[in-house]
Amino acid sequence: MTRSPLAVFRFLRVFIAWWVVWAVLQALLLLWLGLEWQKAVIDSAVSNGLSAVCCLLLCYVMQFYLPQKERYWYLLFISITASSLIVLPARHILESIYPDDVAYLLLLKNSFPIRWGFALLLVICMSVICVLWYSFQEQQETEQRKNAAEALSKEAELFALRRQLQPHFLFNSLNSISALVGSRPQEARNMIQQLSDFLRGTIKKEDNPFVTLEDELQHLQLYLAIEQVRFGHRLQVQTNVEDASLGQLIPALILQPIVENAIKFGLYDTTGEVKIGINAIAHERQLLITVENPFDPETAQPRKGEGFGLSSVQRRLFLIFARTDLVSAEASGKLFTITIKIPQLLYESSDN
Repeated sequence: MTRSPLAVFRFLRVFIAWWVVWAVLQALLLLWLGLEWQKAVIDSAVSNGLSAVCCLLLCYVMQFYLPQKERYWYLLFISITASSLIVLPARHILESIYPDDVAYLLLLKNSFPIRWGFALLLVICMSVICVLWYSFQEQQETEQRKNAAEALSKEAELFALRRQLQPHFLFNSLNSISALVGSRPQEARNMIQQLSDFLRGTIKKEDNPFVTLEDELQHLQLYLAIEQVRFGHRLQVQTNVEDASLGQLIPALILQPIVENAIKFGLYDTTGEVKIGINAIAHERQLLITVENPFDPETAQPRKGEGFGLSSVQRRLFLIFARTDLVSAEASGKLFTITIKIPQLLYESSDN
């Protein structure tokens, strides 16, 4: 439920101050017209007291019912009714206080249209203030609900993308284990242990959307150890990472699909040894990571964003940073390079 403006101490203080000032001005006006100060004070107190009560009730009612844009004419009807409910009872009360004062009763009668006009003006002003206040409150609540829904949707999509990265790698690993069980049982047992460690680490990272590059590389080594069992001496990995970049944060499990893509293009189309290069440097408040693999232009035609792995990385980075320029692919000669940029400003601002 939206808060009443009177629930805000600053607004309530302004509201009280306004009515006090207005009551004093009305009393001074009545004194100027020739009334005794006692009558002027009582007249002002009764009139403005009823006006304040009526405006408070109006503010409370609008907290539960706010006219729509096409029905703002309701405000005029409500204001006319409310101003009548202020002036008529005030006149009746004042007449009962001074029933024998002919001069005062005549002044009260002659000033009735002016009193009603001022009451109408006050009620309209209060109505407009309430409409603006409650409309702004509803807009804020709607925006908050929208942002919360978008955040949940984004989180669900990120979770789904991370989940989809594992099945085919798991199937390949299990097929390799199955092939090793009969001929090389010890290697099969080692691969099972490595696969278990890798999956356990993956589950732990589900609770941490961001990890340091050092943690990510350690987890990536488990994946590479499994792949090296599958491909043997054919797979060589060279890592060149600046010490300054090891502590920088990146989205968890962001490197595996990129390295998997490099292995796919590097080994599936060749028969010799293949060296995968992983490089990372810190540059201008962002982490630059490149993954390089050789390929045979005659048997492979790598393209930017090819395969689910790279598209999932692009999608994840877009959901996190709202940028589409963080992943790039380039084929130069017989070398295929994937470059990702991880901005660090987000993390710095969150820490401060």
